[in-house]
Amino acid sequence: MMKWLDEAGERFLAHISLDCVVFGWHANQLKILLLKVKNLDVLALPGGFVMQQETLEEAAIRTLQERTGVENVFLRQFRVFSDPLRSNPEDRARDLEMMGIGRKRAAWFAQRFISVGFYSLVDFSKVDPRPDMFSETCSWYNLEDRGKMILDHDHILQTALAALRMQLNHQPIGYNLLPRKFTLPELQKLYETILGKKLDRRNFQRKVFSYGILRSLDEKRTGVAHKAPYLYSFDLRQYQKALKLGLQGGW
Repeated sequence: MMKWLDEAGERFLAHISLDCVVFGWHANQLKILLLKVKNLDVLALPGGFVMQQETLEEAAIRTLQERTGVENVFLRQFRVFSDPLRSNPEDRARDLEMMGIGRKRAAWFAQRFISVGFYSLVDFSKVDPRPDMFSETCSWYNLEDRGKMILDHDHILQTALAALRMQLNHQPIGYNLLPRKFTLPELQKLYETILGKKLDRRNFQRKVFSYGILRSLDEKRTGVAHKAPYLYSFDLRQYQKALKLGLQGGW
């Protein structure tokens, strides 16, 4: 670790970093992948720095692969965070010292960083969460149950959620978050969670079917308390075609 810290100034671009908001869907809940920072009672988004010969996108893909073990992730840049007050150098140096990094080594990390935000949609079941050298754990958290976050990471998360909401009609969000087979109530719950509001069941199903993006499967969800609902999958070709036009009519 110390060798990596000593070489950071040569390996990475100064003053620029990236933060990734990783969304997953499990048990009808939107999940966020977060890191528990070493020796600090705070959480952090998976993030990193840009190597000298990397593009921003390449650095984000590398960071996500290191934290999740997943390749070919769905990734979108959504905003740049450049507030000069997003990080106080003295506070940052103190935090790094508490993490076991001396002030001399912490100097490069305590500089002002402009951060580029990316959001990613991953298959929850395929992720193998892996902490980085600054973290104790890397784990999934319910969106509503996350604790205190470092720096402006809560603001970055909220901005990513707003971007996800705005792009719901133009990006294959359901395809990337839901399992291959799902029920209509599960699809509706995903939309309700992202939009932050309840949707009328009949209107929602009518709109979804009008887009022609679903395939009805000759299967039912087993192991449920009530009447077993039918399973569906996305018709990816039709889904992509519909998204190019935008899923019209709102929710």
